[in-house]
Amino acid sequence: MIVRVVQMTFQSDRINDFTALFEERKETIRSFPGCTHLELWQDTKDQNKFFTYSHWESEAHLDHYRFSEFFRDTWGLTKALFAEKPQAWSVTRKSIG
Repeated sequence: MIVRVVQMTFQSDRINDFTALFEERKETIRSFPGCTHLELWQDTKDQNKFFTYSHWESEAHLDHYRFSEFFRDTWGLTKALFAEKPQAWSVTRKSIG
């Protein structure tokens, strides 16, 4: 399983635009093959900072989503709202002990 975390900082006057866009598109993202979980988080200290947190069955499933027309369209609309360059991580969960 791949966990994908994307940090995005938005212009303060565009936060409502972003949350509406996410609300409109979240179920389509969740229905992509291999997506097993999707959440949106907001930073407690910086209200302009959001994170998407998603689980994917494999890197191939994530790539299928990332290279889709739906993603290109969604990302294009989202990028127009940014105040800073986004950051993204793909990680796996490791058991310790």
